Amino acid sequence: MTELDLRRDLCRWAKRAWDRGLIGATEGNLSCRLSEDQILITPAGAIKADVECEDLVVANLNGEPLDGKEASSEVLLHCSVYQERPDAGAVVHAHPPFATGTALAGRAIPMGVLPEADVYLGPIAVVPFAIPGTEEVGAAVRPHLKDHKAILLMNHGALTFGRTPGDAFCYMETLERVATIYWVAETLGKAQGLPDFGAAWARARSSGGRI
Repeated sequence: MTELDLRRDLCRWAKRAWDRGLIGATEGNLSCRLSEDQILITPAGAIKADVECEDLVVANLNGEPLDGKEASSEVLLHCSVYQERPDAGAVVHAHPPFATGTALAGRAIPMGVLPEADVYLGPIAVVPFAIPGTEEVGAAVRPHLKDHKAILLMNHGALTFGRTPGDAFCYMETLERVATIYWVAETLGKAQGLPDFGAAWARARSSGGRI
């Protein structure tokens, strides 16, 4: 894809995240890898429904803007993903209400309750709170990046990453859907675990969703 294609794609998914209620007001941030050592990221203080191609910021993997614009305050969080996962092409940080609320209550979304969680997302990590916009947030998620592509940030929000902005967005949307269903089940009584389908179920889980 050309840089213009990447800009258009990132803006499209930023608007979709806002439309779906995964972020509101000026919350959240999205990025994608522009080259081996550069990223495109949404600007600071932007309403994601209004972000245009020319608004996106070019930054290096240390989080330093290269075009005179002000990058999102969470640029270091995004950079921690790209530094640890060379296969990551895009990152979404959002505040999905049910997923964020689950972590806020000190709960995790367990494996073995929904196929979408097990097969598509894999295990969902919960990371202790760190002050937003600081290096500590990136440091907190680093130990979990090897084995997780969906992470809940205590008292903060959620992080997903994938090969493309569309992948990262879909992981975030699925995370919120799974959290919503899990909350409904727990509210009505107790979430029932998935039955064990033996070898077929194990193969489905091992195939997983794309990063």
